[in-house]
Amino acid sequence: MPYVNIKITKEGATSEKKAQLIQGVTDLLVSVLGKNPQTTVVVIEEIDTDNWGIGGRTVSELRKKG
Repeated sequence: MPYVNIKITKEGATSEKKAQLIQGVTDLLVSVLGKNPQTTVVVIEEIDTDNWGIGGRTVSELRKKG
């Protein structure tokens, strides 16, 4: 049973886009590894940009600088 955890920043990914990610990852595991889509688990976690850091700074700070 494959388990895939996708972490993205919480910046407005629509339900439709998240559904596309779930379907796309499932399809990829089926086509590349021959996994059963009925037992493939995909979880999307949305992380607030204040809680995601790159290079010692939060994504919120980095976005403000442009």
